[in-house]
This record gives sequence, C-alpha cells and structure tokens, in this order.
Amino acid sequence: MSKENGKEKMTFEQALEQLEAVLQKLERNDCPLDEAMSLFQEGMKLVQFGRRKLQDAEKKVSLLLKEAGEFVPFNGEEDQA
Repeated sequence: MSKENGKEKMTFEQALEQLEAVLQKLERNDCPLDEAMSLFQEGMKLVQFGRRKLQDAEKKVSLLLKEAGEFVPFNGEEDQA
C-alpha cells in the first residue's frame, strides 16, 4: 500500500496526531537538516490533507443546512444584509 492510498483512508484525527508527532520531531534540537526537510514535507502533506477533509465537511454541512432551509455559508464573515 502506498502512502497516498493510506492517506485517503486516514481520518482527520489520525492526520492531526501524525502532524503533532512530526512537529515534536522537528522541535528536537538534534534533528539533522535532511530529516527536518523530510519531516517538513510530510507535515505539509498532512496539513493539506486536513484542509481537504475540513473543506469536505464544510460542504456537507452547508448542503445539509441548505436542504433544511437554513443555509449558512462558511465564508468566515457574517452577512451584512
């Protein structure tokens, strides 16, 4: 199983746990540069994965609210109407 296939089956919470582990390793003072770069790259992939999961969840919630007649868009701002 490749890493990409494994990530698609990963939950948001699992990705967050892995990201926390990566951050702990990066915060070590004895982390060699090559390892730090690999960890940083892995961390960025986990961040992107987490963002996609959150965006998917927001879309689903918006759709459910719209179907219920209570649409509230996730745009980070309150309507000024």
